[in-house]
Amino acid sequence: MPLYDPYCGPAPVPSELWTSWNLDPWLISGMLLSVAAYALAARTSSKTGPREIICFTCGWLVLAVLYVSPFCALTSALFSARVAHHVITIAIAAPLIVLGCPFLARSRRTSNGHGIVFIVQMATIWIWHAPAPYAAALGSHGVFWLMQASLLGTAILFWGTLPLRQAALPSLLPLLGNVAQMGLLGALITFAPAPLYEPHLGTTAAWHLSPLEDQQVAGLIMWIPAAIPYVLAALLIVGASLDGPSLSRRREGAA
Repeated sequence: MPLYDPYCGPAPVPSELWTSWNLDPWLISGMLLSVAAYALAARTSSKTGPREIICFTCGWLVLAVLYVSPFCALTSALFSARVAHHVITIAIAAPLIVLGCPFLARSRRTSNGHGIVFIVQMATIWIWHAPAPYAAALGSHGVFWLMQASLLGTAILFWGTLPLRQAALPSLLPLLGNVAQMGLLGALITFAPAPLYEPHLGTTAAWHLSPLEDQQVAGLIMWIPAAIPYVLAALLIVGASLDGPSLSRRREGAA
């Protein structure tokens, strides 16, 4: 089995986890620069209010937990932790960042390219969870950051082009499409008869999991919990579409 050099460090055992912080100065500098850039943009934008600042801050903190805390090291040991890392990135951090950036919110209201963006995001998710590209990302820091940047970038594009101000159906289709495609990928991973991800063949025993059990947990995470943010967003859109006509009727009645 080839040697791997995960960006998040060697796979820890349970007793070492809470000392396995990622203090990469390049990462920390980049995250601090992103805060400074956002603060500068917020000061010059009349559309950046407390709600947007809170959303961006929450998204930034989620990314900090994913990349700086010991959770990053855990992804070197467990494929299930890596899948959770990816799901949180694309389904929690990305929409929070979009909500926190007014210029992304504007593109969300006007864009007609959500179908193309959905296809690009789906391809990105499937490519990086195929065994060979995944192994390449754990063997090279450069490929690792290509994986992370493409997953986060396409997720920001997806949430940023979601047409929330249009009729419910165009908004629901890409959301439900993500539920379906991630569910299918999760099912394929869950029911695979053998371990598929070579970097984790020797890293799961300390966590009392076989590689196949770890892979099955990962598949279930992709299959079920990953769908929750998309379903919630779909319910919010349906609720807004139902409230719109009733609000218009109330205004007409008052007039």
